[in-house]
Amino acid sequence: MATPTAIAAYVALFALTGFLFLFANLVLGWLVRPVVPNAEKYEVYECGEPTIGSSFVQFDLRFYVVALLFIIFDVEVAFFFPWAAVFGKATQMTGDAPAAVVATRLEELGISTAANAATADAADVASAARDLALTSVADILIFFCVLLVGFAYVWKRGDLDWVRAVSRPKQQPVHRSPPTRPLEPSQSILSA
Repeated sequence: MATPTAIAAYVALFALTGFLFLFANLVLGWLVRPVVPNAEKYEVYECGEPTIGSSFVQFDLRFYVVALLFIIFDVEVAFFFPWAAVFGKATQMTGDAPAAVVATRLEELGISTAANAATADAADVASAARDLALTSVADILIFFCVLLVGFAYVWKRGDLDWVRAVSRPKQQPVHRSPPTRPLEPSQSILSA
């Protein structure tokens, strides 16, 4: 196991190597490439085609909202991978797995070392693995329910509708007629 100082040194060495590689290529390109300025080089183009119209156009907000929702739910789905790894290792230990496989899986999960796994009772390990598998299923169901609640909220708000109504017609406020007879001072709140 490497020390934290060694890990920091490796990260710094990796970052320095990446920076030097980038800097060397930029300097090499600056020295080697020809400098031949002309009017055609300074023209604006888009995908090899001449531009048509202004670049300042109205961008539809729906694209942005859909992209944001995709990123949010895509990142959340990425959390399924670690769960699948733990669940897979736990289910491999529930059956009649050889002691070497059980010891390796326990070590990968960080539960026990290979020496302790060899001395552990196979029934106890299988029972603990079954409990771990059931717990991981319960955890992922809770996580998935939270995702579904968020999805239902977004759907109910109408953020997934591509075409929405701009505004709802406002209802007219209810007008009440003034009282037909004036209040006497004894009936007023202020007289108390």
